[in-house]
Amino acid sequence: MNRNIILGLLGAAVAVAIAIVLVIQPGRETEGDLVRVTFATDWKAQAEHGGFYQALAKGYYEEAGLDVEILQGGPGVNVPQLLAAHSVDFGLGSNSFIPLNMAAADAGAKAVMASFQKDPQVFITHPRDDVKSITDMKGKPIMVSDATVSAFWQWLKSKYGFEDTQIRKYTFNPAPFLTDEQAIQQGYLSSEPYMIRQQGVEPQVFLLSDYGYPGYAAFILASDRMIAERPEIVQAFVDASIRGWVDYVYGDASPANELIKRDNPDMTDDILANAIRLMKENGIVDSGETLTLGVGAMTNERWQKFHDEMVTAGVYDSDLSVHSAYTLEFVNQGVGLDLKKELTGE
Repeated sequence: MNRNIILGLLGAAVAVAIAIVLVIQPGRETEGDLVRVTFATDWKAQAEHGGFYQALAKGYYEEAGLDVEILQGGPGVNVPQLLAAHSVDFGLGSNSFIPLNMAAADAGAKAVMASFQKDPQVFITHPRDDVKSITDMKGKPIMVSDATVSAFWQWLKSKYGFEDTQIRKYTFNPAPFLTDEQAIQQGYLSSEPYMIRQQGVEPQVFLLSDYGYPGYAAFILASDRMIAERPEIVQAFVDASIRGWVDYVYGDASPANELIKRDNPDMTDDILANAIRLMKENGIVDSGETLTLGVGAMTNERWQKFHDEMVTAGVYDSDLSVHSAYTLEFVNQGVGLDLKKELTGE
């Protein structure tokens, strides 16, 4: 990927960074010997942030010695840029491209945990006999966002022979899809399909990870400075977040949901319950490696596979070191397995 493009993406929200800096000093001690840390999410509060809100609501962060403030994202909030400016202590990276883009731009931050083992990206169609898999979409018009064109669309071109002539602009408005029975659009597993169903259409939903898309998602990102100077804080935040995710998925999610609805009044109990169900049914949070290594797991092999496939797709240069995008120092320690057993009885 062109370095200027990457730097432009990272620098698009300077004003937001300045606004959020305020008087917050990363890692500052607070009363009661709790360490105050800030965590910027990638969008408005939702179930996909539920583990972090559960850790806050259930006191897992406090038990770990942390006073955590969750700063919800939204349009114009650029988490990598906030981290690069040391405006926040931790940030949420939406997908595997974020850590690699930061590495390519020498942004000084990396992934320390993957909340999602599967990226929830989907393609959506109306019920139709001529599309029963991703492979059937080759050559057909598909609505995708500008960001997608330089990300997993390149993988689809390399893996399934998609072509740029198929691209139609996706503006995050469901109306064009609803009015065209031949439409195909991108979406998020728990979001667009739900909205479409609310309009009386039962869509076909194709989860990209079911077709070989290798990316993790929902990363905790930390600056290299934080990792080097305060590794105990990173470990505490990761461990408490893992417990929060286990509790949110397998326990009573209502404590987190109340905080989510407080921060984002657009969220409803039905939307949140639907998202939790889909995350469980599809193994978004807990599947594969996490069953033995614990929620949040990452492996060198999985990262290398993503890197190699994206190099083949032309997204990155081959000389970009994948190991500069993440560290395994804080995960794969079985944290949360005992809590999962307690909550599920298994």
